[in-house]
Amino acid sequence: MPLFVPGVMSEPNSKAEQWQNKLVGKTLSDSESNENCFCKRDLPQGTRIVEPGMLLTMDHVPDRLNVHVTEDGIVSHVVHG
Repeated sequence: MPLFVPGVMSEPNSKAEQWQNKLVGKTLSDSESNENCFCKRDLPQGTRIVEPGMLLTMDHVPDRLNVHVTEDGIVSHVVHG
């Protein structure tokens, strides 16, 4: 059984991890999904797309998906909060 330390490791197969597996390395598109891009309208409602240097509120919303993108618009990582 794998070691799980609350606050240090995420739950295995968490929603954020599932989204991370779907999105990392892809660009976000306004209209289509394929092997290289993912359509923004297919993201959960309330998703926040975080661009480099973007100012963010410090409120914590546990179910909000934060999709971090690089300057090129490629998804680098995904977290909840």
